[in-house]
Amino acid sequence: MTNPSRVIGTGLAKISRAWPLITSGFALLAIGVGCNWKQEEANDKSRNAVHTVPQGTRLKLAFVPNNPGPFWNMAVQGLKRFEKETGIHVELKNPPSGKVEEQNQILEDLVSQGYHGVAMSVIAPEDQVREIDRALEHLNVTTVDSDAPRSRRIAFVGPRQYDAGKAAGKEIVNLLPQGGTIACFSGDLTAENAVQRIRGIKEVIAGHNIDIVAMKEDGKDRAKARQQVEDVVTAFPKITLLAGLWSYNGPAIRDTLVASGKAGQIKVVAFDEEDGTLQGIEQGVIEASVVLSPFDYGYLSARLLRDLAFKGRAARPSGGAIDTGFKVINRTNIAAFRQQLREQAAW
Repeated sequence: MTNPSRVIGTGLAKISRAWPLITSGFALLAIGVGCNWKQEEANDKSRNAVHTVPQGTRLKLAFVPNNPGPFWNMAVQGLKRFEKETGIHVELKNPPSGKVEEQNQILEDLVSQGYHGVAMSVIAPEDQVREIDRALEHLNVTTVDSDAPRSRRIAFVGPRQYDAGKAAGKEIVNLLPQGGTIACFSGDLTAENAVQRIRGIKEVIAGHNIDIVAMKEDGKDRAKARQQVEDVVTAFPKITLLAGLWSYNGPAIRDTLVASGKAGQIKVVAFDEEDGTLQGIEQGVIEASVVLSPFDYGYLSARLLRDLAFKGRAARPSGGAIDTGFKVINRTNIAAFRQQLREQAAW
């Protein structure tokens, strides 16, 4: 999927957490109002009622990622922290290959098995509205990381992806003061997190003589992700920057540039905190990564599902969203970030 040679858009459009380390790390960039959150507030009165159970009920809760990749490992640590604090287990339900039909089947199974709540990272926000709304008739459904704003999900847990995209856009502008050409890579360009990140990037780079010459999606296939980087570098030998929008795109870009001998010649901005991306920053192959807080995805989603089940609609966050924030990692702060990850992993 290749865009015209010049793509410049005009751009469409913390909660304070108990864990001080995360709060201090992510507070700086959680600013502005994302367009989805405005829509959420406008549609607030149309939301489904929250399902409640008596205090003391043994809850059945689930957490459903959009793929089984390592990005979600730290979210599991957040679930573990919640379980140690409350004694409530949250079942991880991975769609084996990250396909929409697999996630929809998981939703159906949760309903038939009598679950009380689920937090899910939505694979196809437009196509899964019916399945989400149908599940809401039986259990509490929240979204995490990748939202489905047109559905009647109860709340969203995650960063303002549009603002995260703008943060990446600022890094791109700073790295290309004279302008240049860039390519963007994602597992799925229609996923809400990717859509919002791209919009944020486009808004910031507009007017800076920066052209997006390629937009690639790999269908969550890591081998294809690396091949697409190779193809773009070959097709555009003078390309100046590569942007990886999903967690494994950073390592794919790093590995390709190192193997081709072009590390350091092409700038890189990535997302998330896979080890390959962090190594790339330490090696000087990747200039920056916009990292989210998957640990909070797990911990805060579990806490929200528990509170919804016992307290009802009163537990729904203001505006229908819990902002988990984001942070830009580069060589100046990566050591501190590594320490933060070690502390989170201790749960």
